[in-house]
Amino acid sequence: MGQSVVLTGIVLNAMPIGEYDKRITLLTRERGKITAFARGARRPQSQLLAATNPFSFGEFEVFEGRSSYNVSKATIRNYFRELTEDLDATYMGFYFLEFADYFCQENNDEKEMLKLLYQSLRALSSPAYRKALVRAVFELKAVTINGEGPDMFSCMHCHSKENLHFFSVKKGGMLCETCRDAAIGRRILDDTRYTMQYIISSTVEKLYSFSVSDEVLKELTEIMEEYLRHYVHHTFNSAAFLLK
Repeated sequence: MGQSVVLTGIVLNAMPIGEYDKRITLLTRERGKITAFARGARRPQSQLLAATNPFSFGEFEVFEGRSSYNVSKATIRNYFRELTEDLDATYMGFYFLEFADYFCQENNDEKEMLKLLYQSLRALSSPAYRKALVRAVFELKAVTINGEGPDMFSCMHCHSKENLHFFSVKKGGMLCETCRDAAIGRRILDDTRYTMQYIISSTVEKLYSFSVSDEVLKELTEIMEEYLRHYVHHTFNSAAFLLK
């Protein structure tokens, strides 16, 4: 058995192994995404029974082996049980977990993604936030953290910062009035552009501190759906259960 370390993180997914064990994927502050085994975690009296379920956030004491980690103890700060009271919130929460699992890497610095995931699940658990807005904010910030976000601050063709009224998925950002024929783009509301600029540039802690009109939310949702379809070549299974 290797050295014991304590990692702060959240369970992204869990699957049964053998008769009583679990294999879990953790997104951690210290080691990025890791796979760990929880021996006996499916026994009714196991301290790890609930701690190794998806959404569980806290400290995990693990032993680092030659090729894997083994969970020995867990102190959970938040189970996000509020999500289970709303089926739509549950599905969207699983979508966020799957999204993070796809984008994050082992032994990579994933502190910002961990913060984003945690804050987004908190917002999703609260009736104060519209789920569609939480989803759009999460998606845009996640691709930005991973270096794949759109440029909302200057024209993708001439680099002008003025008269930015057209968004081009193909170009990966904004186009000005003069360059709007340089690629296929759609005119978007100034408020939509301001919202996307705020999401991209804001710290994770300040992300869920605003509301938008129905018109802006509809446009933002359409943009993110098209943007992800173009740049993220992956089918998220949990997305099939999300409301349009």
